[in-house]
Amino acid sequence: MVKQVPIGTKGTAEERVQYEQTLSAHNHHLPPLYSTPDMLRLMESAAIHALQPFCEPGEISVGTGVNIQHRAPVGINAVVRATAEVESIEGRFYQIRVAAYEGKRELGAGIITRAIVRADDFLKKHDIPKP
Repeated sequence: MVKQVPIGTKGTAEERVQYEQTLSAHNHHLPPLYSTPDMLRLMESAAIHALQPFCEPGEISVGTGVNIQHRAPVGINAVVRATAEVESIEGRFYQIRVAAYEGKRELGAGIITRAIVRADDFLKKHDIPKP
C-alpha cells in the first residue's frame, strides 16, 4: 500500500566527524577526510527521518537506490548536517533529494530512493532472521 507522504516532507540528521568515519580509518595511507560511505549513511538517516512519521507500527523504510556525488572534503571534528526532502513518488518508491553541508558549504548531494515495508514481512520474504 502506498503511503500518502506529502511532496516536500523533510528530514535531517547531523554528526561530528570522528576518526572512524575517515578514509584514514580504512587505509592509513589515505588522508583523514570524511568518507563518502559515511556521508551517504548520514543522508540515508535524514531520508529515514523524513519518512518515519508516515510509517505504521511495524513498518520501516528501506533504501532501494542511490545516486549521490561527494563534492567537497571535511576533516575530523567538522559538523556535517544532512537534509532530505521528498521530491516525488513513483508507485511505492519515494524519490528523496538529499544534501550534506558543513555550515553553508555543500559537501555532496543527490537522490535516494526508499520504499516503506512491513519489517517482519520484509525479513521473512528475504529469509533474514530477526535480530
